[in-house]
Amino acid sequence: MRLFVIVPAYDEEQSVGATLARLAEQTDPHFTVLVVDNGSTDGTVAVVRAFAAANPTLDLRLVGEAQKGTGAAADTGMRAAIRAGATHLARTDADCLPDRDWVAAVKRAFGDGLEMVSGPLRPRTDEFPLKWWERRLLPAVIGTAALFGRLRSGNRDPLALGPYVMMPGCNVALTAALYERSGGFPRTRIEDVHEDRALVNRVRRVTAAYGLRRDVVVYGSVRRLRAFGLVGTLGWYADHRYRPDVVDIRPRHLRPVEHEGAR
Repeated sequence: MRLFVIVPAYDEEQSVGATLARLAEQTDPHFTVLVVDNGSTDGTVAVVRAFAAANPTLDLRLVGEAQKGTGAAADTGMRAAIRAGATHLARTDADCLPDRDWVAAVKRAFGDGLEMVSGPLRPRTDEFPLKWWERRLLPAVIGTAALFGRLRSGNRDPLALGPYVMMPGCNVALTAALYERSGGFPRTRIEDVHEDRALVNRVRRVTAAYGLRRDVVVYGSVRRLRAFGLVGTLGWYADHRYRPDVVDIRPRHLRPVEHEGAR
C-alpha cells in the first residue's frame, strides 16, 4: 500500500504548520504528504518548505493549483499523487489536526475491505480559547448536517448502491482506483459546491464498500462556526442557504475571544 495524504491549502500560513506537525507525529510513518498550494497570497508556501527542510524524515511534497477552489485543489492533489504511484489516497485540510493514529486507522479500514472511509470530526481546542457552545455544539452541527444529508432529495439516487453517508472532506480516504473510477472531486469552489458531498454521491454509484470508522478521527477548526454562528453554519452546510461575504475564514477575520476562565 502506498498512501498519499493530500492537504489543500489557501492562505494557511498560521495553521498549516500545526497540521504538518501532527502528520509528522503519526504512529504509522509510512505515507507521503502532498500539500496543494491553491494560489496563496501569504507565507503558506514558505512555511511548508521550511517544515520540509526541518523534518527530512517526513516525505513532504508541494504542488500548485492556480484555479481557486477546494474541489480543484483537492482533485489536483489526488491526481498528482496517483501519477506519483499512490495506490491509496487520504485528505485532510490545512486547518485540521488528524489524530496521531489516523493513518494507521485509515490503513486498517482499507485492510478490512473498505474502498472509502471517513470518521468523526471533532473540534480543535488549541487554536484559541473555546466558548462552551463551540466546544459542545460542533458535534451537534455535524450530526444535524449528516441527518439533513440523509433526508436531502439530492442524495436520494435510485442508481446508488448504498445509502448516503456524510464524509467531511477534511477526513476522508479512498483507493486510487476508486477515485479514478468515480470521477473524483468536482473541480469547484466550496461556495458553489460541497465537493465532499459530490464525491460521496459519485462513489455511491460505483461501489457499496464505503463506511465510517470511529477510530478515523480528525480535529477540525471551529473558526467557521465562530464566524458564521450556529444558525449561519447550519445554513452554510445546508446547500449554502447562508452565504457570508467572507467564505475563506482566517484568524484575522475573527474578533478576539474572552477566555472563559477570566470571567
